[in-house]
Amino acid sequence: MLGRVVRWRSFRYWIVGFCLSILLFLVLSLLPSSAEELAEIQERGLLVVAVKDNLPPLGFRNSQGELVGLEIDLAHQLALELFGQRDAVVLQPVSNRERLAMVTEKAVDLAIAHLTMTASRSRLVNFSLPYYLDGAAVLTRDPTIERLADLAQRPIAVLESSSTVAVVRSRLPIAPLTPVRSYQEAQALLDSNQVAAVAADASVLAGWVQIQPNYRLLTPLLSAEALAIALPRGLQYESLRQQVNQAIARWYDEGWLQERIAYWGLVE
Repeated sequence: MLGRVVRWRSFRYWIVGFCLSILLFLVLSLLPSSAEELAEIQERGLLVVAVKDNLPPLGFRNSQGELVGLEIDLAHQLALELFGQRDAVVLQPVSNRERLAMVTEKAVDLAIAHLTMTASRSRLVNFSLPYYLDGAAVLTRDPTIERLADLAQRPIAVLESSSTVAVVRSRLPIAPLTPVRSYQEAQALLDSNQVAAVAADASVLAGWVQIQPNYRLLTPLLSAEALAIALPRGLQYESLRQQVNQAIARWYDEGWLQERIAYWGLVE
């Protein structure tokens, strides 16, 4: 009797193990391979990229209404890498709030939209190698201000609730900060001499300098943050991420990336 019980238990365990094996096989067979997403993009013949259209010199519209800028150049160059044609790309303008959602919801293949690599964002998306080292900077139009120490007790405009607030506080602890809701508001305060300077991302302020020759960026930067391309998380996107990383590394080695950074007047 005991022998039959043992045999039945062994058979039951074997059945359970067999079913679990079948279930695992079915689950794995339904998962896309690591190259599937890249193959689908190549079959489509177009790369869909989220970009900025109001942030010179990274992504903005020129006088003809065309999207231009460093990040637009990167999108076109990736299309050249994948399809052999720079125009094989759909540029999807997005707001700051939309950038990550467009990637996580698979509405775009990737985003090149002024995204800094942070730990919190890395939980939502995968990042490529950095293509530009951005950071908090200070801009002024006052010729008497030559270094950060000159702003020790002068009002500085900064976007409220931005990470730049803490950076400025650490470097200029007694400087009075004027919170603003937009870059336009900060620029208006600067032009009307209500603030002595504006603190924001160097990539943003570099665009102001190109438009207003009386603006100056103070050096050095207050902080350093890497900008990178955001892609969806998941094994099926790994081949695409590897392709993007290889392209960025080659652009850097060949000097193309540095040339485009200099062309758009960004601080290296």
